[in-house]
Amino acid sequence: MAAGGARCKLTPAEVRELEAVLDAGPAAAGYADQCWTLARIADQVWRRFAVEYTLAGRDVLLHRLGWSVQVPARRAAERDEDKIARWREETWPVIKGRRRTWVPGSASSAPRGAVISGWG
Repeated sequence: MAAGGARCKLTPAEVRELEAVLDAGPAAAGYADQCWTLARIADQVWRRFAVEYTLAGRDVLLHRLGWSVQVPARRAAERDEDKIARWREETWPVIKGRRRTWVPGSASSAPRGAVISGWG
């Protein structure tokens, strides 16, 4: 099963079993939500086959099965796009304020108004 790369630690029968487990979904494996994580997959591989994979190894295994690692969008279900747009238009400019491009001051490291002796 390894076409150029490390030999798969699972037998072809174990790979088929893992595919069936993944296809059934996390809830069928006892997880509360419908998200397979690399940690959960590693847990299932260890529980069922007593085989350990590194993080990179899990990624390779998933690709061999035709799966890909995806990062979920981190957005709240209660997210209100209209309120967010209003906040960006009304509140954020007030918080951000106008940036001053020039500030009167001194390039000296001495405190303002300090008398510097030793010159001249």
